[in-house]
Amino acid sequence: MSARAPHTSQCDERDLVVVLHGIGVTCRWMSRIARAVGAEGYRVVNRTYPSRKLPLEQLGAQWLPQLLREHGAAEAARVHFVTHSMGGIVVRIWLRECADLPPPNLGRIVMIAPPNHGSEIPDRLRGFPPFHWFTGVNGTRLGTGGDSLPRQLSSGAFPPGVELGIIAGNHTFNPLFSRWINGESDGTVSVASTRLEGMLDHIVMPHSHTGILLSRPVAAQAVHFLREGKFDRTVP
Repeated sequence: MSARAPHTSQCDERDLVVVLHGIGVTCRWMSRIARAVGAEGYRVVNRTYPSRKLPLEQLGAQWLPQLLREHGAAEAARVHFVTHSMGGIVVRIWLRECADLPPPNLGRIVMIAPPNHGSEIPDRLRGFPPFHWFTGVNGTRLGTGGDSLPRQLSSGAFPPGVELGIIAGNHTFNPLFSRWINGESDGTVSVASTRLEGMLDHIVMPHSHTGILLSRPVAAQAVHFLREGKFDRTVP
């Protein structure tokens, strides 16, 4: 589901959910989650953004605020986010730049497989040309070294008053990447790296970094957190 039309004068006061994909892909990867959220009555914006071309700082401080303005976020009852991977970092930058923290109508945030403390994969592949082609200007910024933007953002707790739920994966199809990552991981991001001080809930599900987006149970958990502020542990 891709909401490309700008906001009109006819206000839609339903809760708005902004869905953000990760690096090097399009909004199509978030379609299952966007459909599940929309089926619950939320107004959903699932937009492809230039994840390879615009620096993270510009995405969070300029592109995302513009998207929110286009879709009348200020008039929505509440504004929520569901993100995958680097999409969570974009939202964290946006929060850092907000004049009001939290924004008055900010609802809940679900981050799926976020590299909140960076990933060892960019550290290993920063000298590999295909990696730069696929990830563009932001790939190497997602590592664990001194230039890691996620680690810079993680210097303090998540903003108080923001309800954050995180879904991590712990299954991988790439044994090489798994050997590069410290501890349990989804093949790209370690479970430990997904966590943030101040989060409201955290759950680990048996999926890889991209496969997690194709899972109906993951989509259902995202919806449950938006509704209840916690994940559903009654489901096997």
